[in-house]
Amino acid sequence: MDYATLLQILDSTLRLATPLLLACLAGLFSERSGIFDIGLEGKMLMAAMCTGAAAYLSGSVWVGVLAGIAGSMVLAAIHGLASITFRGNQLISGVALNFIASGITVLAAQSLFRQGGRTPPLSGDARFNPIELPFAESAHAIPIIGPFYAEVLSGHTILVYIGLLCVPLTWWALFRTRFGLRLRAVGENPASVDTAGVSVIRLRFAAVAITGILCGLAGAYMAAGLQAGFGKEMTAGRGYIALAALIFAKWRPWYALMATLLFGFFQALALRPDVITRLFHFSIPVPALDAMPYILTVVVLAGFVGRAIPPRAGGEPYVKER
Repeated sequence: MDYATLLQILDSTLRLATPLLLACLAGLFSERSGIFDIGLEGKMLMAAMCTGAAAYLSGSVWVGVLAGIAGSMVLAAIHGLASITFRGNQLISGVALNFIASGITVLAAQSLFRQGGRTPPLSGDARFNPIELPFAESAHAIPIIGPFYAEVLSGHTILVYIGLLCVPLTWWALFRTRFGLRLRAVGENPASVDTAGVSVIRLRFAAVAITGILCGLAGAYMAAGLQAGFGKEMTAGRGYIALAALIFAKWRPWYALMATLLFGFFQALALRPDVITRLFHFSIPVPALDAMPYILTVVVLAGFVGRAIPPRAGGEPYVKER
């Protein structure tokens, strides 16, 4: 594999990993608070539809982003009510939201635009445009590092850089703030947090709200950055991939970045089977490349690369003792 081809694959890796990263960080906040969220897929899908529709109707991508976050927050609020307020089964609630989003997004898009459940293509200010980082053009003259900076790091939309920025912000929020300490404590032992006079319900709703915002950004990127409009089931299981990456990352922000980049790398390779053929002198089926991250996740769960231990109170509704 020549260096130019490697740079192309790494560029695709970063683009494909961004929605996974945002969704993975969303699940990280939720599960660290003790709320399992299978509904990441549905939130992303709802956000993508709202973004595509609002951006097309308004002509502004930022209006679309706000609409996408709002759509995701609605589903997040429903999940919060079902799992926190009414103490329902969190897994069933998440799966139900995925089914709801799958149907209502197509129904709404078809009702608005009559294009088979799609939104019209976005263009101009209605979608994100690539941003060229400073000195990217002149950096080509620098061997190795210059082309990497100019072709891999530069030329992405703003949500790619926001996604990368969210990693250190998430680490700081969870491990260097009082809010993060309490949030992690709620996921491990909510009774002790309640005894200290801190509201378990309020903290868990805060985590669910952050999850809604990050899923909204992930869906907005799908509709207005990675593609140019909403299409039926366009998330294509990325919410579930993000959950697998979260387990692979052992619920840690920096590991989440590495895990989603690994998943994105395999997705990028699946789009370039010719590279695999030239590298190994035999072809690997695309489904095998798509399945590789899941196989790695199973390896982690089996304990071969260290145990992946979820928060102890995860999935359990909290009932305050009287």
